Amino acid sequence: MTKRKSVAFTAGVLALLVGLVGPLDALAQAAKGSSGLPLPRFVSLKARKVNLRVGPGQDYAVSWLYTKSGLPVEVIQEYDNWRRIRDAEGAEGWVFHSLLSGDRSALAAPWMRNKGEDVFVNMRGDSRDSAAVVARLQPGVVLKIDECNGQWCHGEAQGVEGWVSQAEIWGAYPGEAFTK
Repeated sequence: MTKRKSVAFTAGVLALLVGLVGPLDALAQAAKGSSGLPLPRFVSLKARKVNLRVGPGQDYAVSWLYTKSGLPVEVIQEYDNWRRIRDAEGAEGWVFHSLLSGDRSALAAPWMRNKGEDVFVNMRGDSRDSAAVVARLQPGVVLKIDECNGQWCHGEAQGVEGWVSQAEIWGAYPGEAFTK
């Protein structure tokens, strides 16, 4: 390679790298949706009946009907006023934003369903493994959660309040900490 070609090549590479700063900046901000809220994030179903659609609009077919409010879902994409969600079983689709709530909920170990009648998630009186068990939750029970400290989540299930290991629920990310 001649010196002239080498200089041109180097200048081209530098221009390419400088040009990547914009797209890299956009990638860093891609963790937020058009709503300004983080992606992904957990929310819950607000309405008692929620259509899960194959695309972001009412003209798209309904692939599933949720019939219970308060279920946790994960928002993984946004398009206008539509949110692409994923449920605990991995089903994905689109719902209108007003059918979702920022209230947090979780499912007790949904991956342990059908593992036997003697499988439970312990809800404790405090955020320690040694704390007294205040309830034994069957896998799939919905908890309303108001706080997580990264290892434990505080919430209520069927009128009982307590702490559940964050590793035993679906509805909070590992290590995630928040308060209501």
